[in-house]
Amino acid sequence: MPKDLSNYRKSYEKEELLENNCPENPMELFQTWFRKADESDAVEETNAMNIATIGKDGFPKNRVVLLKKFTWEGFIFYTNYNSEKGTAIAENNNICLSFFWPSLEQQIIIKGKAEKQPENLSDGYFETRPEGSKLGAWASNQSSVVPSRKALEENLASLEKEYKNKEIPRPAHWGGYLVKPLSVEFWQGRPNRLHDRIRYTLQEDFSWKLERLAP
Repeated sequence: MPKDLSNYRKSYEKEELLENNCPENPMELFQTWFRKADESDAVEETNAMNIATIGKDGFPKNRVVLLKKFTWEGFIFYTNYNSEKGTAIAENNNICLSFFWPSLEQQIIIKGKAEKQPENLSDGYFETRPEGSKLGAWASNQSSVVPSRKALEENLASLEKEYKNKEIPRPAHWGGYLVKPLSVEFWQGRPNRLHDRIRYTLQEDFSWKLERLAP
């Protein structure tokens, strides 16, 4: 029998988010929240984020990827450009990122546009990856149908022999995206479901408009 989830409830009471504590730029608040989450023993993989794209079939799809860097410009992650997410971004670069840190009762939701990173920046990051991760980028034709796990492992073993004692170059089909935010919403859980929701929206003059949303 399926479990009855209707009585699953939690009271959120850890923090508050008020307008007078919000900086003018959302990236400053993101940095503050991210740093706190990263320093918390209760949060694993602080940089794990959900990314939603719109596929060629018209359906949205979510998956979790790892944030590798954030700057005043936006959020950077890496992937196979030929993957399902990569081809979706090529067709429609409007995407949504989200972070959820349950132990802190916080969410961050980011709408923005994804742009490919310059090749030299992708090269620079690729060089920092462990050898196994470099070979994995070559071994896996991400999102394609494969006959078996064994086929993947055999492909990796073949590449290990090919590149033994050699420099492993970055595949042309693999690299970074910079997501430039257009809106950033910070969600802080509060008692009685009256959660704090503060949304920043980018204006034409590149300033940010701050608004409170009803929970």
